[in-house]
Amino acid sequence: MLEAGNNNELPAIPGKRYFTIGEVSELCGVKPHVLRYWEQEFPQLKPVKRRGNRRYYQRQDVLVIRQIRSLLYEQGFTIGGARNRLQGEQAREDLSQSQQIVRQIRIELEEILRILRR
Repeated sequence: MLEAGNNNELPAIPGKRYFTIGEVSELCGVKPHVLRYWEQEFPQLKPVKRRGNRRYYQRQDVLVIRQIRSLLYEQGFTIGGARNRLQGEQAREDLSQSQQIVRQIRIELEEILRILRR
């Protein structure tokens, strides 16, 4: 997802479950208002909102934000281009997971067929 070379200047992500917008801002090297804007532009970003509409990001959100940052700031993508790139990667991941599930079901069905033929 995020190339190792782009990760060097960013701090390591702590092993916490939730992060505030300020923490994510520091972890990803972007200002909080940029994170709020990206939430509107990228459907993949859906932080949990709690009391008083406070945002709490999970580790996966931080990884997506780092990837968006890389696409926009380092690879020169536009917002639309980065959005399309992320959606394409998500579609490939979904397809891969679906293929794995189908393979597993097929193996199980073949095993059931062998048992029934005995």
